[in-house]
Amino acid sequence: MLLNFITWNVDPILLHLGPLTIRWYGILWAAGIWFTLLIVQRLFKHEGLPEAWLDKLFIYTVVGAILGARLGHCFFYEWQLLREPVTILGITFEYGNHYLSHPWELLYIWRGGLASHGGAIGILIAMYFFDKKVSKKGYVWIFDRLVIGVAICGACIRFGNLMNSEIYGSATSLPWGFIFVRSGETQPMHPTQIYEMIYCLTTFVVLWWLYWKKEAYKKNGLIFGVFLIGIFGSRFALEFIKNNQEVFESNLSLNMGQILSLPFIIWGIWLIVRSLNHPSENKSNIVIK
Repeated sequence: MLLNFITWNVDPILLHLGPLTIRWYGILWAAGIWFTLLIVQRLFKHEGLPEAWLDKLFIYTVVGAILGARLGHCFFYEWQLLREPVTILGITFEYGNHYLSHPWELLYIWRGGLASHGGAIGILIAMYFFDKKVSKKGYVWIFDRLVIGVAICGACIRFGNLMNSEIYGSATSLPWGFIFVRSGETQPMHPTQIYEMIYCLTTFVVLWWLYWKKEAYKKNGLIFGVFLIGIFGSRFALEFIKNNQEVFESNLSLNMGQILSLPFIIWGIWLIVRSLNHPSENKSNIVIK
C-alpha cells in the first residue's frame, strides 16, 4: 500500500562543535553563495572581464544579501499586535515593530529570521555601489550575469527552509504532502519549499540557455527581466497555497510576500519589453523561438 503523505522529522542541526552549532540552513546558504560565485566566474571568463572584479562582487553580494535579508525580515514580518492601539495624527495603528524601539536587537541573528525579498533589496543596493565603484558598465548590466547564479542560490536557501521545517503551505491530500513533525503539524501540508526549489532551478535553466544559446547578455536587461518574472512571478502565485508567516498578514488582501513581489514583477516586464525593443550591444538581433 502506497503512503499518501511523507513524514518529515529531519534534525535542522548538522552537528555540534563545542559551543558552536552547525545548521543545515547555514551550510546551504554558504553552498548557494559558492555556486553563485562559480557560475559568475565562468561568465566573466567567457566575456574576458577582469578577475579582480569577481572578488569584489563576491564581497558586495554577500554583505548586501545577508544584511538585506536580516533587515527585511525584521521590518517586513516582525509586526506585533499592540496591547493598546496607538493614534498618531488621526491614524490608528494596531500593530507595532519591536525593532523600532530596540534597534540593537537587529544584530541578534541567532534568533533567526531572514527574508528573501529583503535579501533581494540588499543586493540591489550593493550592486548600485559595485557599479559606481568597480564595473561602471551600468546598473542592470551586472544583474544580467549575477542572477544566473542567484537562481541556484535561491534553490539552496529553500532547501534550507525544508531542513528547518519552516515556510510551508496549507493542508493537502496530494500524495507528496509533508507532515512537518518538528513544527507540530499532524496533517500533510504542501511542501512549498520544494515547489520553490523547482521554480528556482527552472529559472536557472532558462537563464543559462538564454545566455549561452541566444547570447541574451547582449540585450541589456533581458536576462534580469526573465529572472524577476520567473522568481517573483512564481513566488506570487505560490503564496496562495502558503501559510502566512505572521498573524498580521491575515488582515491583508495579499500577503506580505505577494505585496513585495509585485514591484519586481512589474520591473521584470518593463526590462524585457525595453530590451527587446532596443538593438543589442553587439548590433546582432536575438530571436527567441
